[in-house]
Amino acid sequence: MKLEVTVVPVSDVERAKDFYGRLGWRLDADVSPDEDYRVVQFTPPGSAASIVLGTCVTNQQPGSAQGLQLVVDDIEAAREELARRGAEPSEVFHDSTGVFHHGGTGERLPGADPEGTSYGSFLSFDDPDGNGWFVQEITTRLPGRVDP
Repeated sequence: MKLEVTVVPVSDVERAKDFYGRLGWRLDADVSPDEDYRVVQFTPPGSAASIVLGTCVTNQQPGSAQGLQLVVDDIEAAREELARRGAEPSEVFHDSTGVFHHGGTGERLPGADPEGTSYGSFLSFDDPDGNGWFVQEITTRLPGRVDP
């Protein structure tokens, strides 16, 4: 099995479409078979998985998707690009445990992981509805984490 798509609940489809398009994500579909139903699909660059947003695609409240995660090989370059594209990313941070990021901000320490550990540095940003995204820097995958 492979993760194919994640639904991102939004209140304004056009605003969300503009936001994700400005991020440079590929618009895969914008289908509206009737006036009450619309499906918009985007894929982040280099990703095999996509997001879907639209009208009547979920019962989730707009902004309720949290912990959505992207990976990059250069966290500082990703931050600069997100800022340039209008996403308002956080400063780069690492978690006090060095393992993953805690929920909330209480265990965030400023700056990239001091040892430059792969999987150790993060930033966050929200879409216009408050759906929460994390970006994690992965420079070397752990053994077994890549399909043959």
